[in-house]
Amino acid sequence: MYKKEIVFVFMMLNASLGFSQKKNTLKSDTLRNIELPAAVIREVSAGNNIFSESATRKMDRKTIQRLTQAQDLPYLLNSISSVVVSSDGGTGTGYTGIRIRGADITRINVTMNGVPVNDVESQATYFVNTPDLLSSSQQVEVSKGVGNSKNGVGNFGAGIAINNLDINDVQPLLKYQTDFGSFNTFRQTLKAGTGLIHDHFTATLRLSSIRSDGYIMRSAAELKALQLTAKYQFDQNTQLVFNYLKGREKTGQAWNGVAADSLLTNRTYNELGMKSDGTFYNNQTDNYGQDYYQLFFDKKLNRHWALGSTLFYTKGKGYYEEYRTAQYYSDYGLSDYSPSPDTSISNTDLVRQLWLDNDFYGGRIYTTYLSRKLDAGLYLNYNQYDGRHFGEVIWAQQGIDQNYRWYNLTAAKNDANLYTMIDYKPTGQISLFADLQYRNVQYTLNGFRKNPLIYHDLRYHFFNPKVKLTLKNNHHLFSMLAGIAQKEPNRDDIEAGALFLPKPEKLLNTELTYVYRYNAQMSFHTNVFGMFYKDQLVLTGKINDVGAYTRTNIDRSYRVGVEFEWMYRSSNRLFEMNANVALSRNKLLNFTEYVDDYDNGGQVQHQYCETTSAFSPALIAGGRFSIFPLRNQEHLIHDLSIDVLPKYVGKQYLDNTGQAGRSIGAYFVSDLLLSCPLTLNEHTTLNLRTGVYNMFNSLYESNGYTFSYIYGAQQTTQNYYYPQSGLRWMIGAGIEF
Repeated sequence: MYKKEIVFVFMMLNASLGFSQKKNTLKSDTLRNIELPAAVIREVSAGNNIFSESATRKMDRKTIQRLTQAQDLPYLLNSISSVVVSSDGGTGTGYTGIRIRGADITRINVTMNGVPVNDVESQATYFVNTPDLLSSSQQVEVSKGVGNSKNGVGNFGAGIAINNLDINDVQPLLKYQTDFGSFNTFRQTLKAGTGLIHDHFTATLRLSSIRSDGYIMRSAAELKALQLTAKYQFDQNTQLVFNYLKGREKTGQAWNGVAADSLLTNRTYNELGMKSDGTFYNNQTDNYGQDYYQLFFDKKLNRHWALGSTLFYTKGKGYYEEYRTAQYYSDYGLSDYSPSPDTSISNTDLVRQLWLDNDFYGGRIYTTYLSRKLDAGLYLNYNQYDGRHFGEVIWAQQGIDQNYRWYNLTAAKNDANLYTMIDYKPTGQISLFADLQYRNVQYTLNGFRKNPLIYHDLRYHFFNPKVKLTLKNNHHLFSMLAGIAQKEPNRDDIEAGALFLPKPEKLLNTELTYVYRYNAQMSFHTNVFGMFYKDQLVLTGKINDVGAYTRTNIDRSYRVGVEFEWMYRSSNRLFEMNANVALSRNKLLNFTEYVDDYDNGGQVQHQYCETTSAFSPALIAGGRFSIFPLRNQEHLIHDLSIDVLPKYVGKQYLDNTGQAGRSIGAYFVSDLLLSCPLTLNEHTTLNLRTGVYNMFNSLYESNGYTFSYIYGAQQTTQNYYYPQSGLRWMIGAGIEF
């Protein structure tokens, strides 16, 4: 699968041997921690690090490697306050989701080395497209609230910044890691690094493969990835970094969840792919691939000024294939099938593929100024998206030719934004921060699958300011933040109709933070937040003017809460603890629910003055407890670690009506991880590890949806859930030279 890419890597390595033999002035000791590009550091760090004391949490490379086996990135972040994660397949491998302070993945801004990752049209991020990404990640940072401008698009609830530039190794590296566990989960990772060649060049290559049958029936995942990161250091002040990431996934569809009445009798049931004869189609799968090309240039002009640029290109292409029963020919632009003059057939079973083929590219230029009191930067970004949506019928029971394409649509979106971030420290105890962003978006859509004649050419202008004041001394820190974020509707929202388009969403975010550092071993964080929305888009059950269910603007809504975090490290460094609790109130004002009335036609409205927002638990608690029993001893296994990760998630509602019959019950799960690196000699390490997930075998559901209708003068509500597996395990072994 990766033959061409591997040949390309070896060509690069061979070419590197011809580089100049001239030594630069860098010392070998300083090279042991090769610095990342300045632009990447600034985009991955939060507001030049002033947010790190409040609503931002980071995980470094060592922690990431210790806590990661075959699960996807959201599960790494589950120990952070206000985070809730879920998995379609029930194991954390394949399609996974994350909510932060109740904000779903379409409102979480994800960047990779400062480059945007969110799908431009749906605004969601699909981590399944970047398999085993954590094996190359140097740092992952979560910021809550509006965050900072990062790559030019501010957070609208939260942000995840990933640094996966794998260029830290100076010495040549060869590493192989494999993990095996429940549901035939099998992961392999091979990594090779050149080390530093002629004091200028270094490169790292990673190949990954993950397979799992999944907990839910027919939710198997087959994931493959390749990553190449190369850096050329011209001198101490100038560097060029190239990053290439290729991901391919084939995942069984488990999108519909499990009906509530099946949870007790068959909680792994999957209804998707059922044929007319009651059997299941054997290729009901999602198939997608993404290729990321990233190039970073950074130059330090003098001790105050630096400049740089980023170029990127992301190619995405793939489809999901599905068996559909009793499909009307008219829905595919065809007349009824007439096998004979006196016979007319209106529908047929068929297999179809829905395709996406898109190109996303752009760049950024920046300049920064750094002095003892002032840290400032000016950033200009431009991104262009060209998308193609088409569908093909690859088989039909009758009446449709093979590979018949019934729609072929295009969309284009460009995003130009300019922002500046300024951090001024008039004294050692006071910091003043400002982040001012202007964003211009043009979005052109040439029809939708179900509404091919709708055309839109939309333009949005946003100004998003953020300010923060920080006061601190040796033991205390107090900060106040206020910021505004605005966000355009996504593709599905815009499909709402030809006449009535949704309005952009607006968010006013305030954060009050107090940190008390008792000593180097213990600190206590309190963060009080308010997130006040104008025109938030939520599901109401309303059918729009073109007959589709869509999200509707709610005039006013809010999230207010407090996050407590206690961090402790024993003086002998044998024990570490990070415990957190998040309490929140999440409300929609003047909410209207729409219910289909099949008896009389149309919809029935139900009015609510104040209801709880969907998927927004009032209580979330968790953390991580780590033991290093042999850390201070001269021992073969002195790096032995034991991590316990408990998580409690309170009751969640499936919709915005706040009804107990449409909810997910509270649940508690806990994971136990054991990592045992054996230092065999100066250059060789044997890595042994095991994980026991959901070790108390709790049967729970972490996500779901609901819908209601009136028929026979009675309202019926149907709930669907996404069950998660009970106790499961993973064991792994690896060797590193």
